[in-house]
Amino acid sequence: MGMFAWLARWLSQPPRPIPRALWCSTIERYPFLRVLGEQEKARLKTLCEAFLASKEFSAAGGLVLTDAICVAIAAQGCLPILELGLAAYRDWVGIVVYPDEFIVTRSEMDDAGVVHEYADVLSGEAWAGGPLLISWHDAAMASADYNVVIHEFAHKLDMLNGEADGIPGLPEGLSRQAWLQDFMPAYSDFCARVDGGETTRIDPYASEAPEEFFAVSSECFFGAPDILAAEYPALYRLLVRYYRQDPLARQQLASDQTSRTCNAGICAGS
Repeated sequence: MGMFAWLARWLSQPPRPIPRALWCSTIERYPFLRVLGEQEKARLKTLCEAFLASKEFSAAGGLVLTDAICVAIAAQGCLPILELGLAAYRDWVGIVVYPDEFIVTRSEMDDAGVVHEYADVLSGEAWAGGPLLISWHDAAMASADYNVVIHEFAHKLDMLNGEADGIPGLPEGLSRQAWLQDFMPAYSDFCARVDGGETTRIDPYASEAPEEFFAVSSECFFGAPDILAAEYPALYRLLVRYYRQDPLARQQLASDQTSRTCNAGICAGS
């Protein structure tokens, strides 16, 4: 099948199955997806198929958009809403993929009323009510402590109830007061540590604003849950309540299963 032909047909039709080989290679590529249980992987695949049918991917900067790129972004982006459902990504459609970091021109008015323009070099950006922009180079290099896709999709969740402010649209049973009670002390402590010159295990960019702390914490929650749980246990538990997932328990279960397999002499090379 020609490059992008499968996805192009898909976008104008109801959800269609992602080819098995493509799905398996996508899962194997990212450790935070490999640790999912088999039922979780199956539900994530179904969610990705619905996501791809509801969104419109486009390329910029000379990138040639492929099925593999779209499925990789969908799989990473849908992991946070595995238990929240596709409705969490409502009210926006477009995903623009660049080959690498891209430039966005911004304007800012100073105290004298003079407007200044400047160029911002980005690896991703989420626009309120608009598209989500992603650098494929950065999306492809997703790791335990860096995931631009989850970061930008977390901003979209944050925007469900208005401007991004670090407080996403909260489910029933999780109040704004409860969120702030655990979120703000962690944010304040992290800012103090960064301001004090400490080298942190969590990306210091999280200290830029509450919305960035939420986005970076979400990256860490799914990619390096052991770090987030150790650094800010109350925040970790809060995100467990919000996302309705426990990546640390998932990670530990996968590790235990691997250990049992190795002890049984089934590991490659045994």
